[in-house]
Amino acid sequence: MPEEKVPPAPEAPPSPGKAERPEKEKRKKPEEPKEEPKAPRAPKKLEGVKEDFRYIVRMANTELDGTRSVAYALTAIGGVGIRVAEAVAHLSGVSRTERLGNLSDADTDRIALTLGKLGEVSPHWMVNRPRDWATGADFHVFGAEVEIHRRDDINRMKMIRSYRGVRHEQGQKVRGQRTRSNGRTGLTVGVMKKQAIQAAKAKEAEEGAKEKKE
Repeated sequence: MPEEKVPPAPEAPPSPGKAERPEKEKRKKPEEPKEEPKAPRAPKKLEGVKEDFRYIVRMANTELDGTRSVAYALTAIGGVGIRVAEAVAHLSGVSRTERLGNLSDADTDRIALTLGKLGEVSPHWMVNRPRDWATGADFHVFGAEVEIHRRDDINRMKMIRSYRGVRHEQGQKVRGQRTRSNGRTGLTVGVMKKQAIQAAKAKEAEEGAKEKKE
């Protein structure tokens, strides 16, 4: 029998290819405006300030902040704390809550004069130099004189070989503090372990044996 020819299968219509998408355009970020340098801020206007207000007041070779009250502005001077400053303001007849920059030249001169003779007008327990070893007088040192007197005292203790002077020379604590765990000096810090001690002893023994052989 003649072979039956199988009819060829109808060709499927070509599938439409994927449409090529155009490359996404890179979105450009909007350029941020450059920040212009800010101008320096003007100092805030203070309330209750006189026309001849002084922002800086020079006293005892120290520049004091005129915007602060008298009591707290004087504490910028070395050797003057808040209690001494309040006492000086009271003795000189100036309000301790007034801004220092509002004071006149006469007021600041009176404060400086009172500070200089504080040992004469205040009790001995209030000054920082009672019964001075050279003069025996009570006076209050401030400013650069504080460091000068402190250095002289240490040098005198070293010279007379007192306990405190010797401790100053050695760089150790002076006022009886413990030195076992604090204030250590030198390269070795802490306690050596047993293994380290044994290794050191073994090394010393080896070196001693080598010397004997030689």
